[in-house]
Amino acid sequence: MIPRLTALLLVALIALALLGTRGPILISQNQISQNPVSAGGQTPALINTCLITSNIAGLVDFYRHVLETEPRTASDRYAEFSTGVGVLAIFSAEAQEKYIPRSAEPASNKSTILEFRVGDVDREYARLQPIVKTWVKPPTNQPWGTRSIYFRDPDGNLVDFFVPVKGR
Repeated sequence: MIPRLTALLLVALIALALLGTRGPILISQNQISQNPVSAGGQTPALINTCLITSNIAGLVDFYRHVLETEPRTASDRYAEFSTGVGVLAIFSAEAQEKYIPRSAEPASNKSTILEFRVGDVDREYARLQPIVKTWVKPPTNQPWGTRSIYFRDPDGNLVDFFVPVKGR
């Protein structure tokens, strides 16, 4: 029998090989619950993504319309949107600077994509026309098995609304 660490490394290498040829690997909720635990006893779980902004009111209003949900707010410097899987938080750049000086630069991210699974990409594309000002890619079937639209929020963060393509 292959030792557990060797088996995990083999699976990781296969996953990396697939990533290079087929794009991102979509992980189901069931697969997430089957992840091995870390040496600390629990696999780290990403539950919160926080956007730091100098325009909190504008960004909160944008995501209120895009996600079609009301945020929970703790103050005029913080709001969070429950997404069913995790939380998208919006935090004031001024407050961030106070708590953790020189740790964040608002509206400067060009390396992260916020990805949201939706029911119908084409319907969302039509619905978002009056809300989204910067479109990156119209509804397109991706080679890794999703249909996606890509757009930017008011701070320039890249957002992907996607749905798995049936039969893939």
